[in-house]
Amino acid sequence: MSEPMLKVSGLNAFYGRAHILFDVGLEVGRGEVVALMGRNGAGKSTTMKAVMGLLPRRQGEVTFRGQNIGALAPYRIARMGVGYVPEDRRVFADLTVMENLDTGRQPPREGAPQWTPEKLFRLFPNLGEMPTRPGGQMSGGEQQMLTVSRTLMGNPYLVLLDEPSEGVAPVIVEQMANMILELKREGLSILLSEQNLHFAELVSDRAYVLEKGQIRFSGTIGELARNETVRRAYLSV
Repeated sequence: MSEPMLKVSGLNAFYGRAHILFDVGLEVGRGEVVALMGRNGAGKSTTMKAVMGLLPRRQGEVTFRGQNIGALAPYRIARMGVGYVPEDRRVFADLTVMENLDTGRQPPREGAPQWTPEKLFRLFPNLGEMPTRPGGQMSGGEQQMLTVSRTLMGNPYLVLLDEPSEGVAPVIVEQMANMILELKREGLSILLSEQNLHFAELVSDRAYVLEKGQIRFSGTIGELARNETVRRAYLSV
């Protein structure tokens, strides 16, 4: 086994005095798509923010490409090749599509897929039709595509993708699934936060299930799909 792209062990995180994550451990292999699943409030987004260094109070070990990044600032983690797509999109509303993409641009990285606007427009034809449109005049699904594309302009090795299918039209969900499969073919590693098991099944290799900040299941996505006990206990609404 080669060294994992991302390894998290004993991760604890806090919001103020509230203890949110309890000794979370997970791995993402090179070129692997791993789903982090659970209901709303289970700790999925908090896990991603903690990995990205966005929480001031966190403990544990986070290793990326063999280097401990647990104490680094978010900008340093991003410069090492970790991309983060937050759930709430956060496009620059007054900037055009092309200008938004330019804000995410970083130099090419050895061993990582390289991205250009032209390549991204092939992945997301909708964006290619509106390069001069301001981000604030786009639909929610288009903004989601733009946020992903802006992150890819950083030529990351690993992308943390938070709830890509949440709150967008079914046709956009299908495009997101195709996009993740294409990124996987490019060799990108992805940690995917997701509630929708059907979506996760389409794109993921393995899955972890979170409940109240603790890992309750770890296995292949097929094992999770067949495990009715786990699905009912931790994924059913």
